[in-house]
Amino acid sequence: MNLHHHYWISSQNLNKRPDKIALKGGNYMKYRYRQDLPKKSLSTDKIIFLIIGGLTFLALVLIFIFSVSEQKQINGAVKIASYNTNDQAKPEAAADSTFSDLGSMKVNEEKAAQFTIENKGNKPLQLFKVSSSCGCTVGIITIDGNISPEFGMHNNSNWSGEILPGKTASLSVIYRPYIMPVKGPVTRDVFVTTNDPENKLLTFTVKADVE
Repeated sequence: MNLHHHYWISSQNLNKRPDKIALKGGNYMKYRYRQDLPKKSLSTDKIIFLIIGGLTFLALVLIFIFSVSEQKQINGAVKIASYNTNDQAKPEAAADSTFSDLGSMKVNEEKAAQFTIENKGNKPLQLFKVSSSCGCTVGIITIDGNISPEFGMHNNSNWSGEILPGKTASLSVIYRPYIMPVKGPVTRDVFVTTNDPENKLLTFTVKADVE
């Protein structure tokens, strides 16, 4: 008997029963249904290939979603006007003070210092990229009654405010020691970026003695 069997499809059988296959070997012939034939299983290499392909596709989709989201944020940001130091028409940022001593306070207390930012130039002064030196300290800017969000250490906001020539804005620097408890003398800062070419970064500092 020939031990090497071969599968072949009979055209006659296909006309009668397209789901039948004749199994022919040395001295015998019998019919089997296709679903009875041994089924090939996926190899390990194919399975790994499919998994890698799926993960790659998912990564590409996520990259696309994040890039679209980031582009929307960029497009939604307010355009900042830029000036040179030798321009005759430009904004000019001035602060009444940049330091305040909050005195003694307990860890569970909250204290704030107020500062004034004035535009002494002849072009609108824009404030943006406001942040702080610690998560326990935030800055809030008020312009013409419009109050900004709180700006902390890891600020990623597209917010910007505009001070017209001769006008002012108020900055509130709030210190909350209970967020990062410490004792003794402490100093914290709030940073405000401006489009004044000669004063691009304003730094406001508060000091406290935490008991």
